[in-house]
Amino acid sequence: MSETRPRTIRATAPRRRSTRRAATVAGAPRRDGNTESRILDAAHAVFVQHGTAGARMLDIARAAGVNQALLHYYFRTKDRLAEAVFRRAAGDLFRQVVHVLSSDLALEDKVSKVIEIEIDHLSRTPGLPSYIISELHHHPGRARLLISASGTTPEHVRPLLIQKIRQQIAAAVRAGTLRPIEAEQFIVNLLSLCVFPFAARPMIMVLLGLDEQGFDAFIKQRRHQLAHVIVRGLRA
Repeated sequence: MSETRPRTIRATAPRRRSTRRAATVAGAPRRDGNTESRILDAAHAVFVQHGTAGARMLDIARAAGVNQALLHYYFRTKDRLAEAVFRRAAGDLFRQVVHVLSSDLALEDKVSKVIEIEIDHLSRTPGLPSYIISELHHHPGRARLLISASGTTPEHVRPLLIQKIRQQIAAAVRAGTLRPIEAEQFIVNLLSLCVFPFAARPMIMVLLGLDEQGFDAFIKQRRHQLAHVIVRGLRA
């Protein structure tokens, strides 16, 4: 009779799970607000100077001090980065202007405040108007992006803004202190008189024979005089 050998039980190693995804996540850099902000600052400078079409991701990466892989990690594509820059560059200014125009400030105070906001902001970023106009021309859909960056929608802000200005103009006309003007015309006149010198800066400098210092002096003078020009032109 043969001897029965005891069965050998082999220890079964636990099944190895796929580590591919884990390795990818572990190897990816942590998102850092400072790095993202630095990329947006660099992209803003490049986009404003060259426009979205002429800007290169390599130039943005170099200006931000990062490699292109990190640039793509944060924003994936040039279009996404362009949208983020546009929202950031234009949104803050638009938000402030909308807040003032839809507020309960007197109409003359609104004129002065909007001029102060627009000219002070654009003096710090003189290439911004040309950049925004170019972006809106080539990417009309970004008009909604511009408004949504202020925390609202065109459908919400339009009646709020126009109705408020319309009521104030009507009250001033009834009081005999203001000539009739459509609210839409008032808003566009006010904004365009602030923006145009910056959008047409090269032409104005040539036309008026100004250098950089001369243009800055011209804008400072305009900042103090424009409110009086607009208000005097509206008075009855």
